[in-house]
Amino acid sequence: MIAVKLGELYERLRLIHGELGKWWPGTREEILITAILTQSTNWKNVEKAMENLKKVLGDEENLLPKLHNLSREELAVLIKPSGFFNVKASRLKNLLALLSLYDFNLERLGEIETGELRRLLLNVEGIGEETADAILLYAFEKPVFVVDSYTRRILERVFGEKPGTYEQVQRLFMTVYPPSVPLYQELHGLIVEHAKKFCTTKPKCDVCPIAKDCKTGGSFTR
Repeated sequence: MIAVKLGELYERLRLIHGELGKWWPGTREEILITAILTQSTNWKNVEKAMENLKKVLGDEENLLPKLHNLSREELAVLIKPSGFFNVKASRLKNLLALLSLYDFNLERLGEIETGELRRLLLNVEGIGEETADAILLYAFEKPVFVVDSYTRRILERVFGEKPGTYEQVQRLFMTVYPPSVPLYQELHGLIVEHAKKFCTTKPKCDVCPIAKDCKTGGSFTR
């Protein structure tokens, strides 16, 4: 039952929010950085941190090697607006250490088989499944669906499905939807946009366009 209904989600959300395309902004290099910076913060704070980096290091040309040459302390100061800056500085340095092993050649890294590249990313301290898959999908354009808290919220509220493990939720989406980088990028973005606009922590069921077809639609406002 859920496979049929879940298969309609993409088109339903697209009608509501329009075509989002890739959704996650920035170059490959910027996406690798923002995938870490966006952990536990909002995008405006990420943008402020990126502005700091670019003011000091210049534009995106050779941005990754320049970051790698900074000390953890120097990096932490620059990304302070993103919050948890000491932790994120360490995580960024860990990721940059991996990239340095490939001379920051992202084309070369992108040629690595998806499962192996995912394993390499997950071996980096501070990178979990969501961050690794965001990097794979948006920076390296691998057909891997990203599961986040918004995905779980939509799955539970709209479809009445209790989310399982990360792997189980990911497998569900990747079974229902064919492997496609543009589709996975846009669907992930649509889910995030819908969760932020309508299916918020305190949901706005009274104005949500899919509330009447939602398993729990309206129940939060009674």
